[in-house]
Amino acid sequence: MSTWYRQADRRFPFLHVAPDQPAGRWHGDGEGPVQYLADTPDGAWAELLRHWNIRLPEDLGGIDRALWAVEVDESAEVLVRPRLHRLTVLGSLNSYAPCRATARRLRRRGASGLLAPSAALLEGAAGGQRTTQDGLVEAGRRDGRVLVLFGTRSRLRGWCCALRSAPTERLLPLVRHL
Repeated sequence: MSTWYRQADRRFPFLHVAPDQPAGRWHGDGEGPVQYLADTPDGAWAELLRHWNIRLPEDLGGIDRALWAVEVDESAEVLVRPRLHRLTVLGSLNSYAPCRATARRLRRRGASGLLAPSAALLEGAAGGQRTTQDGLVEAGRRDGRVLVLFGTRSRLRGWCCALRSAPTERLLPLVRHL
């Protein structure tokens, strides 16, 4: 079992269940539901900041989301790492078409999901923080990852870490914007 993170509109459950989910990097219109999870809370928040194009501290005040920890039994999934150029996996909206085509191909071949580098976090930006005698310090470089699960996942267990939450200003320079 591993723990993954997702931020979501606090009025709704933490996973998508309807097929009319808006398109994303790894699925097109009508191909949902697809569950997007990040390996760190920072990664989950970075996805929102990138998607909403939030770059300024004053824009963080309008965010009011739930942050979820989700337990995933990765051994029960057929997870594949897409074979795409790194710039495609991390790219802008123009790179979504090859990512979606790859995800379709993987689904047809029996994959239940995929693991990929985080497009929302800059390289090395998923390191988190440590507590020292001087207070909080950056914990060191670590790359972020995303877990993308195709279809509904009614058996996944989630815990709401924060019901009315927002990312911190610290994350703004760590986001790879579109």
